[in-house]
Parts: sequence; structure tokens; C-alpha cells
Amino acid sequence: MRILFHKHERKMKVTKFFSAQSKDAQEELPLFLAKVSAGFPSPADDFIDQKLNLHEYLIRHKSATFFVRVEGESMVEAHIHSGDLLIVDRSLPVQDGLVIVAVLNGEFTVKQVKKKGEKLFLLPANPEYSPVEITEDMDFEVWGVVLHVIHSF
Repeated sequence: MRILFHKHERKMKVTKFFSAQSKDAQEELPLFLAKVSAGFPSPADDFIDQKLNLHEYLIRHKSATFFVRVEGESMVEAHIHSGDLLIVDRSLPVQDGLVIVAVLNGEFTVKQVKKKGEKLFLLPANPEYSPVEITEDMDFEVWGVVLHVIHSF
């Protein structure tokens, strides 16, 4: 499935959807069990200890999981940047404080959910943006909970 939206400057928008059920996505990759130093270099092992299937490692519920590509700046302090790929699970319950993909008034968005008393808010992770209170007159639907962010440098 693929959905494209017009580019909106600075807002965090979902630009593409990808299925997690692709057989190509389930390939096993080499996994080195030796730890890699983030400080001074240390000798590394010259062999692969086992195989890692990223699909099995990152996907909890294959039929309910999808990948989305995002664009915008409203979630940068949550380490979600324009161009990142999110792994989203539709089967998980929405809980206070989680980051979600939602449809708000016909547009996909990525925000943190915050419940204050009986009120529900979508919070950006960038001080340049304001929280959005979800009211009864809004068209609002949660599409899933963000589990992982894949970010390239």
C-alpha cells in the first residue's frame, strides 16, 4: 500500500506506507556478538557469531505492523526526523505518553498522546509547535503505535 501527501513545510506528516508482510523484508543478516566500542578502538572478532533477522527483532505482530516514511520537524526532540522510517503496530493499545500515527481531520500525523483528566492532546516534540486538543467535532482516528524509528545519517 502506498499513500502520498503533498509536502507541508515543517509539519510532521506521513508520506508513504509499507507493509511489514513482505517476504523480502525477512532476510537474515550477519550479527556480530562482540560489542563495538564507542570510545577508543578495540580489536574486533573476525567472525560472525549468528544471524539476525531484523523482521523478527523489530516486528511483534506481522499482520498488524506497517512502516511509514515521515517528513517534517514537529517531532525532532523525540528523535523523529524528516525522511525517517517508523515501524508502527496497529494491534497495540494506545496509552498516555506513547507516540502514535493518527488521522486528524483527514491528514496523517505523528504525535505523542497525552491524556489530562478527560481531555486528550496530541503533543509535538518541538517547542515551535503547539499541542492539539482533540475535541468531539474533530475527525480523529489512531492508526497505530510507533515502536521503532529508523534514522539514517
